[in-house]
Amino acid sequence: MALINCDFFSDTLSLSCSMTVILPQETKNQIGMKGTSKKKKHPVLYLLHGLSDDHTIWLRRTSIERYVSSLGLAVVMPAVGRSFYTDMKHGLKYWSFISSELPEIASSLFPVSDRREDNFAAGLSMGGYGAFKLALSCPEKFCAAASLSGALDVEYFAKKNSPGEGAEIFGNKIIGTENDLFHLSEKLASDKKRPRPILFQWCGTEDFLYKDNLRFRSHLEKLKYDLHYDEGKGDHSWGYWDIQIQKVLEWLVKKGKLKV
Repeated sequence: MALINCDFFSDTLSLSCSMTVILPQETKNQIGMKGTSKKKKHPVLYLLHGLSDDHTIWLRRTSIERYVSSLGLAVVMPAVGRSFYTDMKHGLKYWSFISSELPEIASSLFPVSDRREDNFAAGLSMGGYGAFKLALSCPEKFCAAASLSGALDVEYFAKKNSPGEGAEIFGNKIIGTENDLFHLSEKLASDKKRPRPILFQWCGTEDFLYKDNLRFRSHLEKLKYDLHYDEGKGDHSWGYWDIQIQKVLEWLVKKGKLKV
């Protein structure tokens, strides 16, 4: 695998930005792992960080480079601050950045595919929200998404957990808007012309977001989404996410989205 720390400029944000990128590399002599690269344009996973993290966190807390080495999968890990992957009410347009500009920049700089069937999103906590938001808002671009301990009900964050910061990000209205995953999933389910992504959802039973995850699971099941839901003993911590991101990759292979 090749590991690239990339600093670049975003016209959308009018800001210098950073992302960490893992690229497939065909190798034979690496100790402990085998590098695989099967395509000129690699399938790509946009792997999103949580509220208090940045683009380096997945490499620092997990072995994600080792996990993807045999899959021929590129991984793009961008930094978005505490934006909730949203065009902020008082701040920068991070949703426009993550949903439109970043994939264009990534495909212009690196050999990653822009085909729907080759594009996936995953994340933890705030990043779980971002991954599902990408898939439900842009199903023509992303065929699959995974949320680990996702902050899937941002009304909870904005009104109960951190009302001041929530208002700065979302403004005074969330329900029924483009920032409401419940609304986005209903809207997509009612549109027979647009494809639906497949979804993976996991949350620990001791996590403070567990009840919100249960509610969103029930919502998706009622709408008949192709949802793989799992839970287990665990709180909001990296020991569990390190295990679950491996299961996300296994799920992508099992569903035929990644050809090994």
